[in-house]
Amino acid sequence: MQPIFFKNAAIEAVACALPTTIVSSADIESQLSATLERIGIKPGIIEGLSGIRERRFWDADQQASDVATRAAEQVLEESGVPREAIGCLISTSVSKDYIEPSVASLVHGNLGLADNCINYDIGNACLGFVNAMSSVGMMIDAGLVDYGLIVDGENSREVVEATIERLRQPDAKPEDFRDQFATLTLGSGAVAMIVCRRDLSTSGHAINGSVTRAATRHSRLCLGQRDRMSADASKVLIFGVELAKKTWDLASRSLANWSDAQIDAYMPHQVSRRNMEVLNEKLGLTPEKQHLNFPSLGNIGPAAVPITLCQAAESGRIRSNDHVALMGIGSGLNCSMMSVTW
Repeated sequence: MQPIFFKNAAIEAVACALPTTIVSSADIESQLSATLERIGIKPGIIEGLSGIRERRFWDADQQASDVATRAAEQVLEESGVPREAIGCLISTSVSKDYIEPSVASLVHGNLGLADNCINYDIGNACLGFVNAMSSVGMMIDAGLVDYGLIVDGENSREVVEATIERLRQPDAKPEDFRDQFATLTLGSGAVAMIVCRRDLSTSGHAINGSVTRAATRHSRLCLGQRDRMSADASKVLIFGVELAKKTWDLASRSLANWSDAQIDAYMPHQVSRRNMEVLNEKLGLTPEKQHLNFPSLGNIGPAAVPITLCQAAESGRIRSNDHVALMGIGSGLNCSMMSVTW
């Protein structure tokens, strides 16, 4: 796919919501202590390998649509955009209430949006939210909508707890722990963003353009179900960073002011400390420009990039006119990078 350039799309507002239940890596290892001792793994391995100290869980009865609706209500209230102005709603949640209907339709109904507001899900692992931003931006440039609402709600409680239970079984092997290790790094959160026509925007956060590259020959390195995820973490790292370098080089050739010297802040999808270190080295990124939250939130899938952007804005880490890079690598493998002038 060729680079996409946006003429009239802006981020009007972004809001995030986080669960209050905090589960530390030490808590998880405590539940697995008998297995870890039996297979010869020392305590501290989860935080030691990933850099993730803790993650958060919603209550077990809270579905993706519930928490996505919460974030959506928050962004509508904070922005002042009337809900009847929303022309499309896209959900990018990996977590699902049901196989069908879409999470988007559930959130649409919860919010009481107009019946002429198109709604659907976009599923692309950890890249879904950035893909949705591109989709809404293209609809705006085509004159189809004035405002679009993107939501994501993730609850990793079910898959993490099911994985812990499997690994506690007396027949669990070292390879089972390695295969399901990445699952234990997952976290939860919800986020919503309003994208609108620039001439209607009060924020002025312009979406400039985006590039995407695929390496789907590696599509089976990470496979996820509601109650189980298996991943070859080392190969995902190797081939994911290789793909990121190709995507970065394309962005450098295609997008204006795309270089480490010209980018003020990075909002990356975050998996672990090691992944960020290798990515920085391969792409030549300045680590101090990154807003990182994986030590306390874990890997929150497609919610990671927009939640990181939301937190960076709330903390004053990014300011007006900063050149902000949104970057993600997702299972598949796919990689997207987007240029935003804040």
